[in-house]
Amino acid sequence: MPGNSFGQAFRFTTWGESHGPAIGCVVDGVPPGIALEEAELQVWLDQRKPGQSRHTTQRREPDLVRIVSGVFEGQTTGTPVALVIENQDQRSKDYGDIKDKFRPGHADYTYWAKYGIRDYRGGGRSSARETAMRVAAGGIARKVLDGLVPGGIAIRGALAEMGGQKAARERWDWAETRRNAFFCPDAEAAAVWESVLDSARKSGSSLGAVIEIVAEGVPAGLGEPVYDKLDADLAKAMMSINAVKGVEIGAGFAAAALRGEENADEMFMEDGKPAFSANHAGGVLGGLSSGQPIVVRFAVKPTSSILTPRRTIDVYGNETEIVTKGRHDPCVGIRAVPVGEAMMALVLADHLLRHRGQVG
Repeated sequence: MPGNSFGQAFRFTTWGESHGPAIGCVVDGVPPGIALEEAELQVWLDQRKPGQSRHTTQRREPDLVRIVSGVFEGQTTGTPVALVIENQDQRSKDYGDIKDKFRPGHADYTYWAKYGIRDYRGGGRSSARETAMRVAAGGIARKVLDGLVPGGIAIRGALAEMGGQKAARERWDWAETRRNAFFCPDAEAAAVWESVLDSARKSGSSLGAVIEIVAEGVPAGLGEPVYDKLDADLAKAMMSINAVKGVEIGAGFAAAALRGEENADEMFMEDGKPAFSANHAGGVLGGLSSGQPIVVRFAVKPTSSILTPRRTIDVYGNETEIVTKGRHDPCVGIRAVPVGEAMMALVLADHLLRHRGQVG
């Protein structure tokens, strides 16, 4: 089963299933001599782990990460870093009633059509459980960025929209994302979302969301034109996250409604350095970072596992009905915020090492 690795100079490969004994990853290309402890990765995993509020799945996983190779006496050695997280709260029996049915909106049918077999326990390899290892690998990527970029690179994520209701830009406060259960930068919107999501959950439904990820302090020149553009790799990274159905950079689709003079960010000198009048380009020009903040947004569909009965078919070709029981996120976009931050870090670490390899 190919397609489990991401990156070139900084490359990680994940393995494991939702209801298997463990999940893990191998991170290759990590420079030697970087101080690294499990606690530095755990802080990011704690933001993604389930069961932290009634608004996420109640599966109880501590998501405790272990470093099993590539670190000696607290420093990376330059060899592959292997990470493992034990699964501790699987309930495979929750899926016994639907093992022969395809859940609408899930990867059940497509995995079965491709491989002739599927792991019906929580989706197996297609489960968002896999994203825990992306967050762990992203923690290593952050350490690489901090070690190689003077002043470091700040990566922050927020839930910008849920169920069609947006956080207000005039009330946007990054600090607020750590004070509510939604990673929402707008306290007023978070209060509204709470009741809206409660209503959707109690009715057996779910909601979609839009996540915004911003990276500041990125040096100009990262990226590999023409086919490995920085924004192209960012788009691929975000699209690879479970349930993501759309990605935009900077102004994104809204740029199509602008005139040329509005969209072209004017340049001038400020304190002896190039500066820009705006950031419609999202920090990327011609596939290369411009030195401005890199802004990426991605849309997450409503969780497909819902209690509302849906029509479907089974592996024998019979038409039937399905209700997906078990423990599921009423809005999977909430826990996608730390995953998006991790994917941003992983892409930037990869391109930073590629850039150093080519131009020093």
